[in-house]
Parts: sequence; structure tokens; C-alpha cells
Amino acid sequence: MNWLSPPRVRGVLRVGSALLGLGVTGWLLATLWPEPDRVAQGAPLSADQPETLAPLPESPVMVVVIGLDANRLGAPTNQAAPKGPANADALLMLRIASREPLQVLQIPTELGVQLPGEKDPGSLAQLWQRGGVGLVSDAIHDIVGLEDGDPKRYVVMPRAALRRLVDGLGEVEVVLGQSYQRQDKAQGYSVNLQAGRQSLNGVQAEQLVRHLPDPKDVSQRRQRQDILVEALIEQVKAPSGVALIPALVDQLDADVETNLSRSEQLSLAAAIIASPEPAAITRLPLANRAGEQTLRQIKPEASRPLWPQP
Repeated sequence: MNWLSPPRVRGVLRVGSALLGLGVTGWLLATLWPEPDRVAQGAPLSADQPETLAPLPESPVMVVVIGLDANRLGAPTNQAAPKGPANADALLMLRIASREPLQVLQIPTELGVQLPGEKDPGSLAQLWQRGGVGLVSDAIHDIVGLEDGDPKRYVVMPRAALRRLVDGLGEVEVVLGQSYQRQDKAQGYSVNLQAGRQSLNGVQAEQLVRHLPDPKDVSQRRQRQDILVEALIEQVKAPSGVALIPALVDQLDADVETNLSRSEQLSLAAAIIASPEPAAITRLPLANRAGEQTLRQIKPEASRPLWPQP
């Protein structure tokens, strides 16, 4: 079964990039922000002037966001189910431009990936254990059919960073179509969310996006993740967003791993705030599940590139 084309993960998923380390793309900074680390000075912060955070990027920037099931970076165990080293629990691609709607691509972590020399395919989520950002980014590059060099930037967020992000924005408002309750004593984890409109703090937001009562129902969890992504975008673009961003970037510094400098983070935040609405959240075209298998495939007839949408 051909789990990842074309052609066969372009020769070993470009595993060499994973071995070269995570800073390989840093040299591209000058092409995205011609004056790197330049932040606008002296202008008062205003929700109507997002460019006061930092100069806007001159061209669209693609960022892969890797959400880990571990609580913190470097944690020896994910304290999840099944317990073990951290996995990529959620994968998003962002295309950020100040003059275009924000584009968000949900990437299924259960996509099957066949590594060279291995008998059986594994999930995209498990590539994090094998090669970190480099291997995950290369796999996404080939699955989606992105242009050479993309994604240029990455952000790795463990669960603690998600909680801090939501709390730093002052909670997020969501509308849930149903209630969710679950208690897992083995993981020390519980979910107690009611249907209807409500504001979620960081702990509740984590409950929403991690809730997975059935391992074969990951697509339903992605729908709940979409709810949170939309709420986060709305909160960032709210009148209070510009004033909150600089402190939030500082607060998240120790919780996330990224090759974005502080001024780049501010620049991308400014671009998101300035971008036209609505944001576009899309999915990859998945083939129907075969029997009881948990791994998924892209529809065979799908042609690359699968994203971004025109």
C-alpha cells in the first residue's frame, strides 16, 4: 500500500533534514522580513493599528504548529493514553498574510507514513519521536505538496503552552453543540463541558481539544479543535488583542519551541490582526477508512498541491 506519495516521500522523507537539526531554515529570515528583528518604536498600541506591534511581513509566511500530548517541552512521558514519549497530538499549517484571510489547514495526525526500511507504516503523529520538527515538517511538505522550503517556520506547543495561551488572552468564547463529560483516573484527566455559549479558560480549552472517547473518532476531535482555533483567532483580533500580544509572547517564551524570533512573532500577530475576515479553516481529503484500521490515507485521486486554497 502506498502510504505517502509522491514519490515515496521524495526519497526517504528527506531524513537528512531531521539529522541536520531544527535551525536549518533560519537563513530564510531576510527574505521574509527584509529587516530582521525590527520592531516599530514609539507608536501607541491600538487595535486599529496592528502594525504598531512590528512591521508586517512583506510576503505570506507558512508556519507549522505542532501540538504535543506532553505537558511540557522535554517531559519524559506524555502522561496520556497510551503513555510513552510525546507524540504530535495536533498538527496545523498556517498561511499568514496581512492582506489575505488567514488560512488554517488541519492535518490528520493519524495519516499513515511508510518510513524507508520499515515493514509497516506508522502514524504521522509518531514521526515526532523519530525526527522531531525536521521529519514532521518534511512529511507535511510532501503530503500536501508545498513549494520548496515550506514550511519555513514552526512552533511546538505542549499542553501547558496551550493553557497559558488561552489564559493569556483572557479566556475564549465558544458555542458547543453538545455536552462532554469524561473522567480518566489513569491519566488524572477529566472533561466537564456543557452545551451552549460559554467562556473557556486554559484548562477547559485543553479538555475540549483533547477529548477523544473513541480512537477511531479523531475527525470529531478535529472539529472541536476547529472551534477553539476560531475562538482564538477572534480573541486575537478583538480590540484588546494588540495590547495583550507583547506580554503573551514573553509569557510563552519558555513554554514553546520555535524558530520565530520575538519580532517575527509580533509581526505575524500583527498580520493576523490586520488580515481580512473570515479566516479559512480547511481539511485534507481523506480516503474512507478501510475496516477497523486506524491509519488514514489521502484520497488517491487528490492532486498536489492540496493546499493552500486559491
